[in-house]
Amino acid sequence: MTETRPSNGHHLDSATAAATDVLPVRNPRTGRVDHWIHPPRPAEIAGLGTALRSAQVAWNEAGIGHRVAVMRRWADVVEANAAAIGDAETVDTGRSRVSHEVPHMVVAAIRGWCDAAPAILDRARLHGVSSVTETVGYDTELDPYPLLGVISPWNHPFLLSTLDAVPALLAGCAVIVKPSEVTPRFVEPVAASIAEVPELAAVLRYVVGGPETGQAIVDQVDALCFTGSVPTGRALAQACARRFIPAFLELGGKDAAIVTASADLRRAAAAVLKGAAHNTGQVCFATERVYVDRSVHDEFVEELVAQARRLELNHPDVTRGHLGPFILGRQADIVDAHLADAVARGAVVRCGGPSETLDGGRYMRATVLTGVDHTMTIMREETFGPVVPVQAFDTVDEAVRLANDSDYGLSAAVIAGDEQEAMAIGRRIRAGAVSLMDTSLTITIMRDVEKTSYGMSGLGGSRMGPNGMLRFLRRKALITRSGPVPDMDALREDAAAPAST
Repeated sequence: MTETRPSNGHHLDSATAAATDVLPVRNPRTGRVDHWIHPPRPAEIAGLGTALRSAQVAWNEAGIGHRVAVMRRWADVVEANAAAIGDAETVDTGRSRVSHEVPHMVVAAIRGWCDAAPAILDRARLHGVSSVTETVGYDTELDPYPLLGVISPWNHPFLLSTLDAVPALLAGCAVIVKPSEVTPRFVEPVAASIAEVPELAAVLRYVVGGPETGQAIVDQVDALCFTGSVPTGRALAQACARRFIPAFLELGGKDAAIVTASADLRRAAAAVLKGAAHNTGQVCFATERVYVDRSVHDEFVEELVAQARRLELNHPDVTRGHLGPFILGRQADIVDAHLADAVARGAVVRCGGPSETLDGGRYMRATVLTGVDHTMTIMREETFGPVVPVQAFDTVDEAVRLANDSDYGLSAAVIAGDEQEAMAIGRRIRAGAVSLMDTSLTITIMRDVEKTSYGMSGLGGSRMGPNGMLRFLRRKALITRSGPVPDMDALREDAAAPAST
C-alpha cells in the first residue's frame, strides 16, 4: 500500500484529486504538485493489522537471536540501496547531503540496536525469591505489544520513521508505519528494501495517507508512537486514551541556549548557528532562543551575524549551499508571521529576513534578531525555521528563569567558559536533555542515556537508552509457591500473629 502516480502521468487538478481520494504532494523546490498518494481504505488497514498480528506471534516466539539476524540483513540491504533511498528523500525534502547521509544513519542505528538488544532484554528479566515469603519465587516474562503504530513527521522522513520502529521490532512487536503525506516518496525504495527480507516484510509495513489513515491505524494498534506537532499529538493521545492503549509522543521544542560571559564567543556563535540553522531549523531540537550575558551580548551578536551571513541557500543547485527550502510550504508562512510579530513589537533584524520564493520553492536566509522579549511569539511558540532571537541577561539566575519560562522542555544548551560552569547551569534547566559546550547533542546518545520531556514537548517513556526498547514490552510476573499452600485455617481472624520484634 504505497503511493503511486496516476497511470496516465498527467497532473490532477484539486477537484479531481478530491473526487478520487487522491492526495497531491508538493515538490519543495519547485512548489508544484508532481506526486500523488492513493490512501488505503480503513478496511485495508484493518486487514493489514490482522495480517501483521498473525505474523507477530512467530516473530516473537523465534527469539531475540532470530530477530537480530533478520534486522542485520535488512541493515545490509538498506546500505546497498542507500543511494536510491537518499535520492527519493532528496526530492521529498529539497536537500541532498543530509538525505543521502540518513540511510547510513539508519543502518548504524539498526546495527547498534542489534548489538545492544540481547543484553537489554537479559537485564530486564528478573528472577529471585520474595522479600516477604521465602517459599515464593518469581520470574518475569517480557510480553511485547503485538502491533505498534508509528506516525512519523516530514522533517526527517526515513530516519524518524525508523527511530521507534527498529527497537520495537527487536522487542518482538509487529509495526505499521505511516510517514507524513508531505514527504512520501522515500517509501517506495524503503518498502523495496523490506521486501528483500521476507521475515521482516511479514511484520513491518509502511502505508501512506493523510489524517484519516492515521486514525485508522490508531483504531487497530496496541500502542502508538507519534512525532510531530502538539495539536496533532493531543488529538492522538485522546484517541489512544479512549482505547486504553499507550501513546508515546515526541512533540514540539523551543530550545533555549545560554551563553555566559566567560564563553569563547566564536565557538559559542558557531554552536548556536549550527543548532538554529541546520536543516533550515526544521528539527524539533533546533536552538530557538538564545540568552547571552549582557557584558558580551553585542560582541556575540556581531560574531553570530558575521557567521550567519556566510551561509548560502542551496539554490539553484541542490548539492551546494547550507540552507535548503522549507519542506512544508506553509511552514514558511508560520516563520514569517513569527518574524513580523517580533519586528512589530520592537525586535531588530540584524541579518536575513522574511522567506523568499525562488523558482517556486520557499527559502529563508539565516536570520538574527535582537531586542526580543517574552511578549513575542517568536520567544514562546515553536518557529521551526532558521531564526536566532538573542536576548541579553544580567545574572545567571535571570538566564535560568528565562530558559525555564516556556511551555516546552525538550532540550536546551549551555555554553560557558568551561564544562564545570556549564554543568552547574545545565542542572538548573527544566529540559529532557541539556547540551553543554555545544548545541543539539541529543542525537548522539540515542542508545546510551534515557531522558524525559518536560511540558508540552512529549508524553510517555523515553525513546532513548534501554527504555527505547523496553517501553514496548509489558512485564509479566510469574510467581511460584515452592512450599505447602496455607489453608484457610491459617487465615482465621484469631490466628496467632507473628511475634513482634
